[in-house]
Amino acid sequence: MKIRRFHPLAVSLTALVAMAGIAATPVLAADEEEEEAATGAAIVIPVMNAEHGRELFAEKGCVLCHKVNGIGGDDAESFDDEEFTGPINPFHLAAKMWEHAQPMIAEQQEELGEQIELSGQELADIVAFLASPELRAGFTEAMIPERIREAMKHEEEESEEEEAGEH
Repeated sequence: MKIRRFHPLAVSLTALVAMAGIAATPVLAADEEEEEAATGAAIVIPVMNAEHGRELFAEKGCVLCHKVNGIGGDDAESFDDEEFTGPINPFHLAAKMWEHAQPMIAEQQEELGEQIELSGQELADIVAFLASPELRAGFTEAMIPERIREAMKHEEEESEEEEAGEH
């Protein structure tokens, strides 16, 4: 028998959907294959993996603009404990990303040479990471891939040059 542990956020989302009166029962899906198999479901909620979200936060380059545990950029919302106290609403986060899509994409293309692409599952995993104070507290620079560290260094140098030009 396969036992699944559900992230509290996924359970909360399921409860919200149920309270909203959606006729069909929400389905929790561990991956895209399970999502596709959920025929007849009104909504599919991904099973979230916070540890994978932590990896994605670094690997995808979110850390270029967003700070976690004192590490990262200052160009966007910080997820440091003193500034970010949660809880996190994944729909609100997605809406904020949508509202800021154009400048985010421009920054990504400038710093990374490409737009960051996230699947629904990847975004769910990142949300789970951001919702985990323990995992955020354990986030270190060593978790950031070299290409992202180089982009961060480049961004810092540009900021220093801009500041020097202002004085």
